[in-house]
Amino acid sequence: MPSFDTVLEPNLVEVKNAIDQSNKEIGTRFDFKGSDARIEQKDKELTLHADNDFQLQQVTDILLAKMTKRGVDVRFLDTSAKPEKMSHDKLKQKVVVKAGIESDLAKKIQKAIKDSKMKVQASIQGDTVRVTGAKRDDLQAAMALLKKEVDEMPLSFNNFRD
Repeated sequence: MPSFDTVLEPNLVEVKNAIDQSNKEIGTRFDFKGSDARIEQKDKELTLHADNDFQLQQVTDILLAKMTKRGVDVRFLDTSAKPEKMSHDKLKQKVVVKAGIESDLAKKIQKAIKDSKMKVQASIQGDTVRVTGAKRDDLQAAMALLKKEVDEMPLSFNNFRD
């Protein structure tokens, strides 16, 4: 039976490259001279460091620009965490790189497929959603539907089996 998996996977190599480019730009910019502004990465968690709110916003803007330039969708980044105060009025902010479909988004995907009355079924399997159907054309129509309906996250499709 033909099927495909709907996933949420950022290109971590390009994320790393964007962070390296951001740190390089921060190191050469005049307005960051003598400051402790930088971006650190541990797996899928980024930490932005800056001396004040304005610099933290500048570091965030640089990171988002570099991510866009490298072809990484900025919707993968969760910047909702509040900046934390450190010693000497320095700030740090955690940014999480999202990977894997969360349960509420998976339910939305499942509901969109069910409401479309297509001859395909969606099943949630951990952090992916597997869509199966009798015909390959139905699966391609389901992909087009998901790209149109679910716009809050950059979904990708893999494991297309015939």
